[in-house]
This record gives sequence, C-alpha cells and structure tokens, in this order.
Amino acid sequence: MFARIKKSGQHQYLQIVENHREGAKTIQRVISTIGRMDQLQAKGDVEKLIRSLSRFSEKVLLILSGKSEVQASARKIGPSLIFGRLWEELGIGKIIKGFLKGRKYEFDVERAIFLTVLHRLFASGSDRSCDKWHQDYRIDGVEDLSLHHLYRAMAFLGDEIEDQEDKTPFSPRCTKDRIEEAMFYEHRDLFTGLDLVFFDTTSIYFEGEGGASLGEKGHSKDHRSDLNQMVVGVVLDEKGSPICCEMWPGNTADVKSLIPVVDRIRKRFHIGRFCMVADRGMISEETMNELDQREIPYILGARMRKLKEIREEVLARGGRYKEVYPEGKSSKDPAPLKVKEVWVDDHRYILCLNVKQARKEALDRQLIVDALKEQLKKNPKALIGNKGYRKYLKLDRDHLCLDQDKIDEEERFDGKWVLRTTTSLSSEQVALKYKELWQVEQVFREVKSVLETRPIFHKCDETIRGHVFCSFLALVLRKELDRRLDQAGHCFEWADIKQDLKSLQEIIIEEDGKSLVVRSECKGTCGKVFQSVGVAIPPTIREIS
Repeated sequence: MFARIKKSGQHQYLQIVENHREGAKTIQRVISTIGRMDQLQAKGDVEKLIRSLSRFSEKVLLILSGKSEVQASARKIGPSLIFGRLWEELGIGKIIKGFLKGRKYEFDVERAIFLTVLHRLFASGSDRSCDKWHQDYRIDGVEDLSLHHLYRAMAFLGDEIEDQEDKTPFSPRCTKDRIEEAMFYEHRDLFTGLDLVFFDTTSIYFEGEGGASLGEKGHSKDHRSDLNQMVVGVVLDEKGSPICCEMWPGNTADVKSLIPVVDRIRKRFHIGRFCMVADRGMISEETMNELDQREIPYILGARMRKLKEIREEVLARGGRYKEVYPEGKSSKDPAPLKVKEVWVDDHRYILCLNVKQARKEALDRQLIVDALKEQLKKNPKALIGNKGYRKYLKLDRDHLCLDQDKIDEEERFDGKWVLRTTTSLSSEQVALKYKELWQVEQVFREVKSVLETRPIFHKCDETIRGHVFCSFLALVLRKELDRRLDQAGHCFEWADIKQDLKSLQEIIIEEDGKSLVVRSECKGTCGKVFQSVGVAIPPTIREIS
C-alpha cells in the first residue's frame, strides 16, 4: 500500500493505492482519493494525516510541522564506539577498576581515564581542553565529570606506591607501573615472552614548571633548551606492541637510562633472557660493558663518524655484501638492503648499505655543492651562518672555498649504518631486527604529533606522570586498531580514520515529547574500521523511549 499523485485536467489528486495479483499480472486498486493536493497543502491536511497515522506505527516518524518547538542536537559517536570496544577487550578498564577497589572516589575514575585517553587520540592538548572537547561526543559515563576529576584521575595514575623494590635511580614505582604489568600478564600465556625488546627515548618540554623533580633543563630534541623538559622512554616487543613507558627528569642522559631500564624490565616482567635493541644515541662503551656483564645480548647502533675503530677499520674493510630480503618481499627488489660482517678484535660489527638511500644522499649533497659554487661567486659571507652548508666549506688564505676532502669523506657514509652486536643471529637477521627499531621512532613521531602530549601545565609530578601515561594508553589502543586492520587486509592513513570516525554522528530530534535519533552516513574508512573491530554500526533511525 502506498500513496500516489493522480493528474486529472489541471489538478493533482492524492490517492491511497494498493497492489494485488490477478494471475500473472499485478493490478493497482485505488482505495481512496484523499483530495486535491493544492487544497490539502494549503490547509496542512497532509501533515495532519501522517501525524495521525504515526500513532499506529511501531517506528515513530517525527513530523516537523513548524507549529511546535523542535529541539535538535548532534554528537560524534564513532571514536567512543571503536576505542571503547578495544578498551574493553584489552581489559584496560577492568584492570584499572581492580586497582580502584577500596579507594573511595566520589566519581568514576576509570571513565575519567578513558575520556583522557580518547582525547589524546583525537584532539591532543591539555586536560583543560579535554573537559570542553568531550561535550561534542557521546561517551558513556562521562556526563558528570569535570576538570578537577580529570586532574585527580591523573594523580591516581602517577601516585607513588609502597612497593619501591624495582624503582630506578631517577623514577619511583607508581600506580601506572602496576597497570602496565597487569596488562602484560592479562594477555600472556605459556608461550608468551620477551625475546626481543626495542627501546628508545624522546624529550617532552613543559609549558609550566614541570613538577617538583621531572622538569629539568637538558638536551632538547625539540630545540627548546629554554624550557624545562622530561625524558620519556617507550619499550616495545618485536611485534611493535607497547609494553611499558618510563619517565625521568629532563637532565637524564640517554646512556645512563638504558641499564636501569634493562634491569627493571627483567624484574617487572620476570624475563630471564632477551635481546636489547637500541639506537645509536643510547650507547657508550660503559653501557656495552654493563650489558656484557649481565649477559644480555644486544643490537646497538654505532656512531660511524665519531668512533675511530669504525671509521678506519669497519668502513675500510674489504669483502662482498650480502643482499637481504625481509620475509614476504621479492628477491626482485631493485634496491635491496645489503649487509657485511666485520670483526675488529673481539667486536662484531654489521655494516649495512641501503643502495637507494645512498643514491639519495649523494644527490642531495651534489645539489648542496652546486648551490655552494654559485653562492661563492656572489656573496660568500652569507654562507657562514648556514650549518647545512658550512660543513662543506673551509677558510683558505682568508677566502671561503669548498672543502673537497670533507666532501669525499662524507661520500664514504652514504646509505650506510653500522651495528654492533653480541647475538648469535646471522648478519641478515641482525640488520632486519635493527630496522624494526624504526617502529619505535615511528611511535615517537606519533606520540609527539598524532598523540600529542603537550601542552603540559601540571605542577605535580604525579599528575604529569598520569598525563603522559594516558598518551601511552592511547598508543596501546592505536596499535591494537592497526593490528586488527592489518589482519583484515586494510591499510588506512590514521588521519583518514580519525576524520571518518568523527564524521559519524547521531542527531537527536525532539518534538512534543517524542525523540528520534538519526545516524549520519558512514563515510570513507568508517565501515571497514567498524567491521575490523567487530562493532555493529548503529541503525539509521531509532526511537528513544
């Protein structure tokens, strides 16, 4: 049964018609002719008829007559549906609630932490901005939360605990450490262990003072030596899954942090043996001696330009390179990674060569040299303050000129990096394992851009630790989403995922005591994300009782 318009002369008539079958044919029968359309519309009778009929429908259709007050509001629903499911299935909420037993908070701390983590994923910024941000989102259980609740939740995460047995010289044990350990054991089985650990650090500067002890001036990787900062380290397993994060005062050197972290990981997660993989900025001769004493195998990046043994022995040693192909990659790769093993006394080095990167670095240097030649003819003094150009220049009899020896020296390093290892892995395996350290570097790019932790205005160490730990939890959720998308065969840009999830909204329309929820269209990557996580997309229209 349906409505149709029937033309008769100069007028149009509204009719109610039904279809019925007579043999093989479908015949239409007019049940009623309601009246002329122009007259019905002039009196508003069409809307009255539909409103009257809606009383007998199980699915109420809201009619906007213009004669009553209509209220409408919209909220984004995609972010909380997806990451709320991951939060639940990873057991993070359950673990946090377990540590809250016996503590008489007058608000839902677990919901405050989830809200902060979701904010890190989709907006970044301070807890103050989070308090306003969530008003545009539907997030279950956060309606009654205010800014001071978020501050207290951060302090809960960063609180020092009584058991300080596994603390480092520069960081105490806190509630967040217990949460990390519980998360690790939540997903551990008889076959789970840490055979390979990646570790790297970054610095995060403060807009405020930076707490009682965390905020210190040190070597800033953000080139903000004028501000107090803290050092944050992230530990990943060989699959790229975050295990834990460490936080230290901003004046702590990287080379001093590695050994305490190694000792702490072994105690916290009860690991008997694993291989440590770290970047070249993390090592010193003292560090390697400490690792050797603890019988911890390692793969460490080496400083090619600073170590005489590498410059004069490793890079100069003859021998053929072996081509390396990661699992699943074709041997037809036109520019494969190449490796060569070099022993100097009892030190084992792996010299790696990326042919494609070597060509790029040679081209970039040649462009600089060509530009220098032109500039030397015009205005040599303008080059003095340019660090990128200055290293290729020298002063000869009070005149600036190209330093050809330096140019030739730099050519020796094109596309190369050197690893020092004590493992029994083959040269090819060592190189590939170290390349996986780039996952950590990618993590830090995400932490400092996508999962931005700044600005940090907190004045207390415990709230600062909680603030940064929420960024770590956001990273855990993000990595889990990436894993599930990869399993489903999808590869999406994070920026696209964020935009598409935020575009999924529900609009609540209210009139005369009736409420109807209308869901917006599922665009772009949104549908595939919901499918990969196993979340049902809400219906297009539903009634609120």
